[in-house]
Amino acid sequence: MINKNYDLLGEQLAESGLEMSLEPMITSALIGGATSIIGGIFGSSQADAQNREARRAQEKAEKAAQEAADATNEYNKRSFKVDKQNYANTRAFEAETLTRNWQYQTEQQDFGHLSAIEQYGKSVQNTQDRLTYNSIAAMQAYESEQSALNDLFTEDAFSRQGLLVDQLQNEGRAALGQAGNSRTKALQSSIAALGRNSAIMDASLSSSVEQSQRNMQQIGLQRYAADLQANASMMIKPKKGPAIPLPIQAPERIFIEPMEVLPQAIQPARQQSTFAPILSGLISGAGQIGMGIANQAANNYQSPFRPIGATAANANDRGFFR
Repeated sequence: MINKNYDLLGEQLAESGLEMSLEPMITSALIGGATSIIGGIFGSSQADAQNREARRAQEKAEKAAQEAADATNEYNKRSFKVDKQNYANTRAFEAETLTRNWQYQTEQQDFGHLSAIEQYGKSVQNTQDRLTYNSIAAMQAYESEQSALNDLFTEDAFSRQGLLVDQLQNEGRAALGQAGNSRTKALQSSIAALGRNSAIMDASLSSSVEQSQRNMQQIGLQRYAADLQANASMMIKPKKGPAIPLPIQAPERIFIEPMEVLPQAIQPARQQSTFAPILSGLISGAGQIGMGIANQAANNYQSPFRPIGATAANANDRGFFR
């Protein structure tokens, strides 16, 4: 059974021949030195634990930053893909709308041209009808005027026949009732009256014929004016407008792929030295032990000038070491 009070250091010193024992000062120095060394070891262990914790925190932050960057890049890729698809859909819709509008405008142009052609045809027909009416009206006016002139000629002929009959009757009466110069004068007077009346009738007939000719000319002028008015009111033949240009789309949009987002920069974990606490503890412990041994040795030192059996205090009291 091991004795708990066994002094290994004292036994080793006794065996080495050193006649001195561990004093409280050395014991205290050894304890302090051991405490410093143990403290250094503990500090190194704490520094190592803190370093591991810092590295774990750094790794965790780097992982979180990488996940955030990956999520952002994934979202940017999806958003870019959706934007391109939306642009393609919008462009296709615009192209279809432009094509439909072009077709509608072309159909409207054709419809308007056909409608104008129909209106022009109706206008031509109306003009032809008007010209036909003018021609018929003029022919009727000519016929009416010619009929009036014919009636005038017929009336003149009957009047001339009446004058001639009157003349013959007057001549017969003159020949039966008178003789010699009186009969001759009567005949001459009757002939003169006939000539005078014939001249009046000729002048009247000539004037009537001239008026009829003027009436005929007026009828012709009126028809010409009516024809001019009818032609002027007729529509101009419509012409089809130029073809509506085909729709043209704007240039396609140029897309730039989103730049890849890098993980957020993480401050490197601050690492503490694990050797510094041990070295500091060793230096401190060695210093304390060395100081304790030195102090103990100084207390146990015997001067050659001191009487045997005298203590250091007595030597000092007697004037040694002065």
